[in-house]
Amino acid sequence: MSENNVVLDLRGEICPYPMLKTNEYLDKNVSVKILEVITDHSPALSTIPPQAIKRGYEVEISEIDSSEWKIILSK
Repeated sequence: MSENNVVLDLRGEICPYPMLKTNEYLDKNVSVKILEVITDHSPALSTIPPQAIKRGYEVEISEIDSSEWKIILSK
């Protein structure tokens, strides 16, 4: 996968780690155009999007399985 389209699998992580790890990745990899965050921790659906929007990303959330979501951040 190119550096412009990355998957960050955070299943098994609980708050605040999904948000913190997403923010850390975005801050260290500013050239990423699309970041797909996979999570099974529903509170991350309300913590990751606002932080990504502050960094200029658009956010799309989809349920990929029972209690698993994909948060797509794109520039």
